[in-house]
Amino acid sequence: MYTNILIEQNGHIQIITINRPAQLNALNRDTINELHQALEQANNDNSTGVVILTGSGEKSFVAGADIKEFADFSIAEGGQLAMNGQKLLFSFIENMTTPVIAAVNGFALGGGLELAMASHIRLASSNARMGLPEVSLGVIPGYGGTQRLAQLVGRGKANEMVFTAGMIKADEALNWGLVNYVVEPEELLAKAEEIANKILANSATAIASAIRSINANFEDGVNGFHTEIEEFGKCFGTADFKEGTTAFLEKRKPNFRG
Repeated sequence: MYTNILIEQNGHIQIITINRPAQLNALNRDTINELHQALEQANNDNSTGVVILTGSGEKSFVAGADIKEFADFSIAEGGQLAMNGQKLLFSFIENMTTPVIAAVNGFALGGGLELAMASHIRLASSNARMGLPEVSLGVIPGYGGTQRLAQLVGRGKANEMVFTAGMIKADEALNWGLVNYVVEPEELLAKAEEIANKILANSATAIASAIRSINANFEDGVNGFHTEIEEFGKCFGTADFKEGTTAFLEKRKPNFRG
């Protein structure tokens, strides 16, 4: 079904691997479309509780966008490229109600770092290298990079990374709060699955509400506190709330997924 990605289902965890090793897993239009299709399907599938995104091999998560696809674009075409990419993949991931964990193995540059930043949780292998090198090509990050990087690490650090077009190492990304964990390459997927399993122990409907509430803080014109109140109230009408509170009162573990 897919030519640029691999999908593996491990219980309620779906692992999506970007599989273009000859191109260091660079994002072209076909890969973006395939990722959108796979992620949309996972988001609508109750049997998938967490998605892990990673790249094939140990060299690269995603080493940027496929530059040859847009090197001769006009102003209008460039704007359309960014708008379509954000809608189909980057903003789509951020607003998924199924949590997405980015397991960054190796280079995460340009669109690759933007893909990781759009994910809900990030962890990196010790050999990971991250950066937004777009200004060295005469362009800026167009898949949400200028916005999400500043949200994650602050304006000053974001300015430095974007203006210098430099790469940072995994331990520096950890210190800046860009990733949650750094582990050895051979431990990366196991760590991602460990986090995924902790997530799976909890209510999927409550996690979806939490995602909407947390994201609301970063939306223009939206009061995140009001969103939280609304989502909190909605939880009281769910089967998961009834199961969770009943299990607590009965001093047993809740069974959210059956």
